[in-house]
Amino acid sequence: ADNLSDALKKLKITTTDSTADSLEGCLDCLLQALAQNNAETSEKIQKSGVLQVFASLLTPQSSCTAKVANIIAEVARNEFMRNPCVDAGLIPPLVQLLNCKDQEVLLQTGRALGNICYDSHEGRNAVDRAGGAHIVVDHIRSLCSKTDPASEKLLTVFCGMLMNYSNENDTLQSQLINMGVIPTLVKLLGIHCQNAALTEMCLVAFGNLAELESSKEQFAYTNVAEELVKLFKKQIEHDKKEMIFEVLAPLAENDVIKLQLVEAGLVECLLEIVQKTVDSDKEDDIAELKTASDLMVLLLLGDESMQKLFEGGKGSVFQRVLSWIPSNSHQLQLAGALAIANFARNDGNCIHMVDNGIVQKLMDLLDRHVEDGNVTVQHAALSALRNLAIPVVNKAKMLSAGVAEAVLKFLRSEMPPVQFKLLGTLRMLIDAQAEAAEQLGKNVKLVERLVEWCEAKDHAGVMGESNRLLSALIRHSKSKDVIRTIVQSGGIKHLVTMATSEHVIMQNEALVALALIAALDLVTAEKDLENAQLVQILHRLLSDDRSAPEIKYNSMVLICALIGSEPLQKEVHSMAFLEVVSKLRSHENKTVAQQASLTEQRLAVES
Repeated sequence: ADNLSDALKKLKITTTDSTADSLEGCLDCLLQALAQNNAETSEKIQKSGVLQVFASLLTPQSSCTAKVANIIAEVARNEFMRNPCVDAGLIPPLVQLLNCKDQEVLLQTGRALGNICYDSHEGRNAVDRAGGAHIVVDHIRSLCSKTDPASEKLLTVFCGMLMNYSNENDTLQSQLINMGVIPTLVKLLGIHCQNAALTEMCLVAFGNLAELESSKEQFAYTNVAEELVKLFKKQIEHDKKEMIFEVLAPLAENDVIKLQLVEAGLVECLLEIVQKTVDSDKEDDIAELKTASDLMVLLLLGDESMQKLFEGGKGSVFQRVLSWIPSNSHQLQLAGALAIANFARNDGNCIHMVDNGIVQKLMDLLDRHVEDGNVTVQHAALSALRNLAIPVVNKAKMLSAGVAEAVLKFLRSEMPPVQFKLLGTLRMLIDAQAEAAEQLGKNVKLVERLVEWCEAKDHAGVMGESNRLLSALIRHSKSKDVIRTIVQSGGIKHLVTMATSEHVIMQNEALVALALIAALDLVTAEKDLENAQLVQILHRLLSDDRSAPEIKYNSMVLICALIGSEPLQKEVHSMAFLEVVSKLRSHENKTVAQQASLTEQRLAVES
C-alpha cells in the first residue's frame, strides 16, 4: 500500500521532468496493485487525481504509453471508473493512439476503449465524438486476412471494442452498418473460424447488429448463412451452439436469409439436434430442443423456404415434422403443430395435407390437451386446423372428420388466444356449409358462449371473432331455428353493434345477417332490434358520406325488410329516411343508386 501511495504521489509530481525509468517503476507498481485488488486500487487512483495525469502520458512518442493504456484498461473494468475516465479527458488521446503502428500500444488502447464503452453511454458517446469507431473498423479491414497470433489477438480486441461500443444502441449500430462493417465481419468469421476467441467476438458483434432491419439487408448479400451453418456443425459445447442460435434467430426473420439458411443445410442440423435431445431430461438438452424446434418453425415462415421444405408433401423435412405431433414432448408437439400451420399457407399444401390424414393427427393432439392441457399446444393445433379449413374443398372433408366436435371441446377455455383460434376455425369450417352452420347455430351452449364473448372488451380479437361467427351462423344457414336460438341467447344487440364496426368487412357481415333475420323471422327479433336502436344506426350509416357503397346498399335493403314490422316502420317514418335515400339516387355507384330508387318507392308506398 505504501508503495502504491508513493507511486501515485511520484506520478503526480514528476510527469513533466521524470526520467522514463522512474515513470516505468511507478506504472509497474500500479499494475501490480491492480492485479492484486483491482477495485480498491482503482478507487485510490481516482482519488489521487492521477487520471488527469494519464491524458498527458498517452503520446505515441513515449515508451510508457502501452503501460498507461493497460492501466486505464484495468481501471475501466470497474463500472464506477468509466465516467471518471471520460471526465479526465482520456478518450481523445486514446483514440489518437489508434493511429500508431506499435502492436502492443494498439492492443492496450483497444482494451481501454472497449472497457470504457462497456455499459456506459458517456463512454460510447465520447468514443463516437472522437471518431474512434471509424479507425477501428479500418484496422479490422486491413488485419482481416492475417492469421498470425498477434494479428488475431488484435482483431479479437477490436471486435470486442466495437461490440461494447454498439451494444443496445441503435444509433451506433446503424453507424457501424453504414460503415460497411458487416461484410468485413462475415469475411473474418470465414478466415478465422479456427480461433475460438475471435469467432466468439464476431458472433456477439453479429448478435448486436442483427436486430436492426437495415443490417439484415446487408447480411443477405454476404455468405453469412453458409459461414454460420459451417461453424454450427463443428460445435460440441452447448454454450457455443447457443451463441450461434442467438445470431441465427434474428437473421432468420429475413426471408432471403431464411432461404440461404435452408440451402446451407441448417435444417438438417436442427433435425439432428431434435433427435439427440428429444428424450433427454438434462436442462441444456431441453433448452437446445426448444431453440432448434423454434428456429425450424421460424424458417417455415418464409414462403420460398417453406415450399422448398414441403417438396409437394414428399419432403423428408415435412415428414419428420409430422412425426413430432404424436411425440410425448410438449415442445415438439407445439413446434409440429406450428410447422403444419406454416406449411398450410397455400391452398395446394392444405389440400394435400388434408387428403393425407393430417387432420386426424391434429385432432388426436387436441384430444390429449382437453383436460388442463397445454395452452400453447392447443393454440397451435387450432391455428393449423384453421389454416387447413380455408380451401373450399377441405371444409366438408374436415367437417365429416369431426373437426367441429373436436374444436367445441375447448368452449370452456378461459384463455383468449385459444378462444380466438377456436372461433376462427369454426368460422372457416362453416363458410358456405349450410348444414354445418345450422347444426352449430342451434347449439345453445355455443351460441350462449359467443354472446358472452361478444362482450369481452379486454380482448378485441375474441370479441371481433365472436361477432363474426354469430353473423356467419345466420348467413350460411339461412335458418329460422338458428335465428331463434340467437334471439333467445341475446345475440341480436351484438349484431346491431357490429354494424357500427370500424371494419367495413364486419359492418357488411352484420348488415347481411340482420337483413336475413328481418326477411326470415322479423316477428321473433322485432323487440330486440327495436331495443338495440337499429333504425337510428341505419339512418346514421346512410347519412354518413364516409360509409362504403356496400354499407349504404345493404342498409337500404335492411330498411326495406324492417318496414314489415309495425313498430319498426313507425320508427323509419319518424326519422325522415326519404330525404336521405332520395339523395343517394344520384350516387356514383350504380348499384347504390338503383337500390336508392327501389327503397324510395317502398318508403313512399308504405307512408
